[in-house]
Amino acid sequence: MDPFSDVIGLLRPHAALSKPITGRGRWGVRYAAYEQPGFALVLDGRCWLALDGGEPVLLERGDFVLLPATPAFALFSHPGVACTRVEPSDAPVRHGDPDGEPDVQMLGGAFRIEPVNAALLTGLLPRMIHVRAAEGDTTRLARLVHLLREECEADQPGREMILQRLLEVMLVECLRRPGVEADTLPAGLLAGLRDPALAGALRAMHQDVRGGWTVADLARHAGMSRSAFAARFTQALGCAPMEYLLRWRMALAQDALGRGSKSLDRLAEEIGYESASAFSTAFRRRTGISPGAFARARREAA
Repeated sequence: MDPFSDVIGLLRPHAALSKPITGRGRWGVRYAAYEQPGFALVLDGRCWLALDGGEPVLLERGDFVLLPATPAFALFSHPGVACTRVEPSDAPVRHGDPDGEPDVQMLGGAFRIEPVNAALLTGLLPRMIHVRAAEGDTTRLARLVHLLREECEADQPGREMILQRLLEVMLVECLRRPGVEADTLPAGLLAGLRDPALAGALRAMHQDVRGGWTVADLARHAGMSRSAFAARFTQALGCAPMEYLLRWRMALAQDALGRGSKSLDRLAEEIGYESASAFSTAFRRRTGISPGAFARARREAA
């Protein structure tokens, strides 16, 4: 399996909203963090975006922004303008002068992902992905956002399934765009997949998660010595190869337990443990609770 597809499938993005955002004159607004992924597409004009603790970034016509876990941020017409605290809304938003043609028009949106594995997405990406229209074609992302908006505004059969698929495509499109500079990436899966040698080892793990992998096995997939592979993998992904495999197995286990669709024996066998007992011990060591307790907590939270 492709690691991107594996991760996005596990996150199951859903419940999207999309709304028009316009502004005219001098204006500035500030939002508190709300932790869920957010996105915006600039249809016309320009404005500035500043994440909490970051430098302002100019957004221009055709630019696309994805915030994997939306921190506190400010949106404003001109640098230095005072920002007013506002609350998120599902309704269309107008900033600044309420009359006249807007200076800037955007489509903004947000969606939810499975909270138990949300760290998989935030671990893939920098705080913000900014796809600049001046540096590449953003029409594919624009079409996806427009389709999302149409589906959000409609009340048609199959709406949730279509929204989930569109969000999955949008996330993969952002993940694989070359405009995400390698030197801005945090240690994680995306950084590892940008390294051709490591990508081969990562694909091998995802294709056979139950395999009895060793560092030497994975190094052969990467075409590297064992020691060089281990050092390069750890630097790029922020953890050792066997730790990554354990994290991925636990992510799959948490997803399956949350759905309650598999017995412990079957789950253990599918992710590479010799028995349900061995899996339960590893799961408890990793999470602090038993698989059964985890599954009950997820059912109660649903």
